[in-house]
Amino acid sequence: MAADHQTTQSDQEGVAAAQELYGLSWRAIILALVFLVLSLVWMKQAGLVSHGSQVGESVPVVPAVGALLVLTLLLPMLGRLPGFLRLTRPGMLMVYAFLCIAVSMSSVGVARMLFPNSTALHYFATPENNFEEFQQYIPTWLTPGDSEVIREMYEGSDTELVPWGAWLTPLTAWTLLLLAAFIAMMSLMTLFRRQWVERERLTFPIVHLVMEMSGGDRPAAALSFFKNSAMWIGFGLAALYNVMNILNAWNPAVPAMGRQYDLGGLFTERPWSAIRPLGIAWRPANIGLGYLVPTEITLSVWVFYLLQRLANVLVTAVGYEPAGFPFVQEQSFGAYLALGVFLVFVAREHLGRIWRRAILGDRSIDDSDEPMSYRGALIGLVAGFGFMLLWTSMAGMALWTAAIYLGLFLLFALVYARARAEAGAAMVWLFPFYQHKRMMIAIAGSEPYVRFGGWGNLTIFSLLMFLSRGYFQSMMAYQIEATRIAEEARIRQRVMAWWLVVALVVGLAGAYVIHLQAYYMHGANILEGGTTQGGYRTRLAVTEYEELASFMRGHKEPDRGRTGAAVVGVLVTAGLVGLRSVFLRFPLHPLGYAMVTAYGGPLWGPFFIVWLLKSLILRVGGMGMYRRLIPFFLGIVVGHFFTAGLVWGWLSTINEMYRRYVVHFG
Repeated sequence: MAADHQTTQSDQEGVAAAQELYGLSWRAIILALVFLVLSLVWMKQAGLVSHGSQVGESVPVVPAVGALLVLTLLLPMLGRLPGFLRLTRPGMLMVYAFLCIAVSMSSVGVARMLFPNSTALHYFATPENNFEEFQQYIPTWLTPGDSEVIREMYEGSDTELVPWGAWLTPLTAWTLLLLAAFIAMMSLMTLFRRQWVERERLTFPIVHLVMEMSGGDRPAAALSFFKNSAMWIGFGLAALYNVMNILNAWNPAVPAMGRQYDLGGLFTERPWSAIRPLGIAWRPANIGLGYLVPTEITLSVWVFYLLQRLANVLVTAVGYEPAGFPFVQEQSFGAYLALGVFLVFVAREHLGRIWRRAILGDRSIDDSDEPMSYRGALIGLVAGFGFMLLWTSMAGMALWTAAIYLGLFLLFALVYARARAEAGAAMVWLFPFYQHKRMMIAIAGSEPYVRFGGWGNLTIFSLLMFLSRGYFQSMMAYQIEATRIAEEARIRQRVMAWWLVVALVVGLAGAYVIHLQAYYMHGANILEGGTTQGGYRTRLAVTEYEELASFMRGHKEPDRGRTGAAVVGVLVTAGLVGLRSVFLRFPLHPLGYAMVTAYGGPLWGPFFIVWLLKSLILRVGGMGMYRRLIPFFLGIVVGHFFTAGLVWGWLSTINEMYRRYVVHFG
């Protein structure tokens, strides 16, 4: 009997060890679903109804950070519970990874763009805008066929009931497209993961923050991060900054720093007035995480931003002022394109080994610790991309147009994931959003898309605008960060991969529910800050279709200025890559140029501040002082997310003062 008892106890310990290795248990699953439900209720009220805080737009998403904080603080207590109730650190991190994907689906860059994009052409049709001419090109399986269903979505339903039968087919179709895109991104990420993690040893600043919050290199001491006095000083500074701004929202007499400091106001005379806009955005998350970013990248960000503003001054001084100059997002398009090609070139040896393993069956190459086998990754990439092409072709888009558009989608997702892995900038819009489609039109004009695909080609092209104008492609960054978390927390990579797929599907289902419930209860026209014509996302969709209708009245010619800017982006990036290859200590980094041209306004100021501080710290105290101050800067991030995200995010759902202090995370 004693032997049997010992065997049973040994088996139980083995099961417990296996569960810890996998990091997924029924406890983690239940907690993930509970936190997701709470997050959806929160986002419905805060983001849609009151329009007070977009907590799903942050990086990482605020609800995921909140769940991690709660579970970390409760972990010592949960560890004393009986085995069947005990939550382990890997399980806690699985909850975090799940929420990063699932919560994002309900935010402004995915579902909230999908709904107006798929319906605006029908609801906003008038004799003047010619929208009816294009309705015939949208298949009935992509939008409800009943015009009354669409009308009630925008104006609200008397019964407040969602007509799920009318939405079932369209939502299934959109889910399949997004699932295929997600699998294609995960497959592509798998092909580059080992190159970035093991060969190039990228820093993954956001992962570093998550792991430190959950126990760092001493997971047994889960609260070690929260016992560090330097962390609390940083936390306090970020909290004080936000508290003063919140108090100022109630009483303008209370002094506060506000969201930014406008340097452009110092320049009032031409041509120097052309340097505007020039402001330092107070974004504590970028300051805190920027401390972990290589100084060459932080230097490059603020240097290239100031060079852009000075270029505007120069052209104004000589009397040349083209609209849109210096076309920074178009430059970013070229930079991202060049960086994507460069990333493939640098990884060519690694990709060659993957080919030998996947196609030739070389057993000397081990892929057992990857999110999927190398053969599975190649199949997933081809199958995912192929399904997307089939889907768009069935919808009416020309194959060649879809291949270019979706190819850019995946390539830019790869570069953005690289930016997050190496630079960790906490900004979800840090890519040339909307430029995939805009540059395709700018380079060739609109006429070839009709000549070689018909008006249905351009209509579906406009319908899919949300893929590039939204931030679904940024999910690849969460994917590779999740694999890094799995590696450090001893979670099986393939379990994490499947868990993320589940998070996507469940997150999309939740997003559909909260949006349609809000739409049919209140009407989409008055939600998200709208009055009678919808909020910002609705206006984007209407503007997109208005441009489509304008092509019928007269095709848009190729835009040489924007095309030239994209070429400049390619050349500058290639030049920086070449200079860094020849001069190993060359201080400017091509990734910094790509990031700042994508969305440099909110980024350059925080990176300038942290570059200056970090340079002084390294010069005065060396690496020892640099390491000792890491908790201080991470505390700034945690303090900002706690105060501006969790506290103000909840307060903004119940009080109108949120309109005086809008926190921008993305």
